Amino acid sequence: MEDRRETTRLLFEQARGTVNGERREIECRIVEINMTVATDCARRYRGRGVSTDDLDQVAYLGLVKAVRGFDPARGHDFLSFAVPTIRGELRRHFRDQGWALRPPRSIQELQTQILAVEGELSQELGRSPRPTDLARHLGVDLEQVLDALAASGCFSPASLDAPTPEGEEAIGDRLGAIDGAFEDADARVTLAAVMRGLTPRERRILELRFFGGYTQAEIGADIGVTQMQVSRLLNRILARLRSRMSDPGPSLSA
Repeated sequence: MEDRRETTRLLFEQARGTVNGERREIECRIVEINMTVATDCARRYRGRGVSTDDLDQVAYLGLVKAVRGFDPARGHDFLSFAVPTIRGELRRHFRDQGWALRPPRSIQELQTQILAVEGELSQELGRSPRPTDLARHLGVDLEQVLDALAASGCFSPASLDAPTPEGEEAIGDRLGAIDGAFEDADARVTLAAVMRGLTPRERRILELRFFGGYTQAEIGADIGVTQMQVSRLLNRILARLRSRMSDPGPSLSA
């Protein structure tokens, strides 16, 4: 872990003053060597009705956001910013999928505010913010913050593989909107570089799904397979990427 921390720190230092392609390559490398951090964060959320592969996808998006948003000039370790950012992305995913017991609107709004400031506070403090830190920063009572944090246990998201009420497609097929991390063109290029080493077909599947906003059914129509086959292909591709991230051999960007 210390090697990864030091390499990450040196890469952020190297990225200072660079622009365009060179900076993207460095950011790509930072994403690569920290993908296991994302999967570790995702592991904490297993068993809540969302598949491992879906959780990992959300965690990777959170990692890209963290790499793009980290300011090394503040002097704190990258992981103190990345871990809360990734966890916030995972909790946001659950929140957006539905609640078994919907809390009061004021609590939902406060939870959204907490998700928005956790990463910033983590970098400022050099650690994960405590409830008292959040209450002070947001100017609310500690009891309200505790209620909002407790509300994160109220959700019971439907599986993305579950059919819609019409039974014609999976719920995941309706989640075609591109994640906020990909609204930034540089972030899209950064993650695209991580996909080097995949076959042209594999790259196209990921590009259509994450960058093009295609549903699994639409991807299937594009490449000539069924929606179920697309789901399996996506899972296999992501499994290969995870395997490569944990392999001490050559990097994907080599």
